[in-house]
Amino acid sequence: MQLINNKNIPEHIGIVIDGNREWAEERNLAPADGFLKGFNKIWLTASWFFALGVKIVSVRVFSVEDWEKSREEVNLLLKIFKENLEKISANPELIKYKVVFSGLTAELPGDLPDLCEDLVLATKNNQGGTLHFGLNYGGRQEIINAVKKMVMNGVEPEQIHEGMIRKYFDHSELGDVDVIIKCGGEQTLSGFLLWQSAYSRIVFLQKYWPDFEESDATAVIRN
Repeated sequence: MQLINNKNIPEHIGIVIDGNREWAEERNLAPADGFLKGFNKIWLTASWFFALGVKIVSVRVFSVEDWEKSREEVNLLLKIFKENLEKISANPELIKYKVVFSGLTAELPGDLPDLCEDLVLATKNNQGGTLHFGLNYGGRQEIINAVKKMVMNGVEPEQIHEGMIRKYFDHSELGDVDVIIKCGGEQTLSGFLLWQSAYSRIVFLQKYWPDFEESDATAVIRN
């Protein structure tokens, strides 16, 4: 790996993965091949960034808006992600970093909620970084949920400030995002980490997510 002499390495990188289906279509492959390639690339990319000195990698894998996709595609996405989690959960030694989740994971079908919890527990003592998944996640929904929790806890208007709101997010300890990467060519944030990305540097890449390589991770850090 190419060494980077840079004291300003970002602590927290966010990634919006897009283009898995298009990647497969361009290669005359089934959509499942693209999604599988994309999910496998997440674990590898996290390792690249951690090796470069990044502490936290947040990835949007399934948003609350994704339920609007066809039932076939939703089922395929969740099936492949479940298989991904099962593989890692069965072999937690494959990764050296923590895994945490934000989003309405308890509302996911089948045993996905339990798989998420199992992986969090299996990796909680790892010291190689933190891989943070946005799963059944929405940036607006996260803010709405924080407000609801404050109301339920009887927080008075004069007590509300930025730090208070942040405290009610799923993982307030992760802090703001320094850089957000969006693959697939579309220049939007897709509602990911809306509060935490207020001052993020945004990197839009034309390439599809399955084509993201170690050299791209290095370029993001270098620039």
